[in-house]
Amino acid sequence: DMQPDQLEMLDDAREKAGIPFTVTSSIRCEERNRNEGGATDSAHLTGYAVDIRVHGSRERFLIIKAALEAGFTRIGVANTFIHLDSSPEHDQRVTWTY
Repeated sequence: DMQPDQLEMLDDAREKAGIPFTVTSSIRCEERNRNEGGATDSAHLTGYAVDIRVHGSRERFLIIKAALEAGFTRIGVANTFIHLDSSPEHDQRVTWTY
């Protein structure tokens, strides 16, 4: 149930990064989102968001660079994952940390 354009962008980002992507979270129901600690208006609820597992600084850089090149406009950075989305219902061109 992911948004088709998001899947295309994700595949493009993976290709640009040149490394495998491990998706740890994508579309969520409200209960799972709540259990994961997601925001009540999370882009995961509408199929616009994915979290990608990351191992180290170099991988983090490659994923962020590729995500920007692929068109993702919202990026959250954590120690163990990168959140990617471009939900039209949220602020654009933003990054944040967890």
